[in-house]
Amino acid sequence: MLAVVLEVGFTRLIWGCFFEHVTLMTDSSDSERFDAVVLGAGISGLVAASILQRQGARSVLVIDEYSWLGGNHIDCSLGEYTFDVGSFIFQDDSPLLTHFPELLSLYIPISPSWGRLTPQGFVTRYPLSVADDLLRAGPLEWILIFGSVIVARLSRRRIRSAEDFATFWIGSRMLMRSGLGYYLDRFYGFPADKVDAKFAEKRMLWIREHARLRNLLRRCVSPAPPSPPNQQLARPREGFSYLYHKARERLEAQGARFLLGVKMGRLERHDGRFSIAVGDRRIVGGRLVSTIPLFQIQALCGLEAQRELKTVTLMSLFYSYSGQRGFKQSILYNFSSKGAWKRLTMHSDFYGKCGGREFFSVELNAEHVAQDAGAADRDFREHTKANRLFSGDLRLEGSHLLSNAYPIYTENADENAKHAMDVLAKLGIESIGRQGSFDYQPTARDSTLKAEAALQRRSAESSS
Repeated sequence: MLAVVLEVGFTRLIWGCFFEHVTLMTDSSDSERFDAVVLGAGISGLVAASILQRQGARSVLVIDEYSWLGGNHIDCSLGEYTFDVGSFIFQDDSPLLTHFPELLSLYIPISPSWGRLTPQGFVTRYPLSVADDLLRAGPLEWILIFGSVIVARLSRRRIRSAEDFATFWIGSRMLMRSGLGYYLDRFYGFPADKVDAKFAEKRMLWIREHARLRNLLRRCVSPAPPSPPNQQLARPREGFSYLYHKARERLEAQGARFLLGVKMGRLERHDGRFSIAVGDRRIVGGRLVSTIPLFQIQALCGLEAQRELKTVTLMSLFYSYSGQRGFKQSILYNFSSKGAWKRLTMHSDFYGKCGGREFFSVELNAEHVAQDAGAADRDFREHTKANRLFSGDLRLEGSHLLSNAYPIYTENADENAKHAMDVLAKLGIESIGRQGSFDYQPTARDSTLKAEAALQRRSAESSS
């Protein structure tokens, strides 16, 4: 009974906050009206606008506090170098291209390769290598590795954390020998035993595939990985803004408008329509799709975020280099026991050298270096020198700090995020995307498919 009373009271509080001063806002004659409004101009926001147009919305407005399109698809131009904030690879069969086919001709075809720096100090295949992680270990280590797998399978009846998930499939011995355990701590920002298994399942399904006996035997017989069936692509040399400007042109040709680099104010609803203050404007929309962080949309609605949802603040270091780098792969993960950095991407492998110098970006969890780029640079130099990497002329060209880079599931965050989305759904707000649904979406393909599924589901529910 108490739970029912609290739920009723909470619902009344929500609607009370939501309807406060509504009449003044929505009845104003200077309001701009649209069939639909999309908050956020990242991949999910652009795809949402395309879907809404296909579903019959003649006027769609896309709003973002960023002054650029693409959300966290960010590049930084420093002199003649253009670096990515992150590591982005696309494919020519991506569903994103069904919405924006103009993008395909702008991408650069690439043939990327992935490697990892191991705790033993050498570079090998990512994410696991039968030859280096298993065969190279020797008979005694084989016994210890397979023994730890058996122990893990027998003792871990319930998988609660990311560490449990990884240990169940490859055992605690291989977890540390391969370096995966060290990498997990870098990726999440805190110990993997504190991260919910649901997040591990989203991010690390490859562990299960690599650990299955039949897959191990197949790789032993045919160690060379099959070529990907699709063409791998990188963004154009001009950067993401140049790329997504073509998407904007297509959407605008079909009636969409954009407000970028603006501050969003109070969001309210009355008589089935939404109203949001944007600077000195008043925007009214019949349908509202949010792809911005959950805490932000809650604040716009006047709702207090009931529970903290953790996200990673990503630091990127931008380097140019002349010399022998010590590895041949274009993308290198840090699986060693030391070093704060988690991944680097050799952009010059895709775009060519600039002035005879290679250039690359390095990613790390900013909290590991107290958000200090100088400390991150010193740590990277010391660690790579100790592992005989980048021993030539290494120059730090710049850095970038990105908040809310990706969500982390900890302390029942998945359930808490679902609760927040359910509350928003009761208000008629469709919250989707990596930020809007607190869902780790590693690729544009994944974001596109999930945006399509969410909005098509809502359309079907409305018509039934």
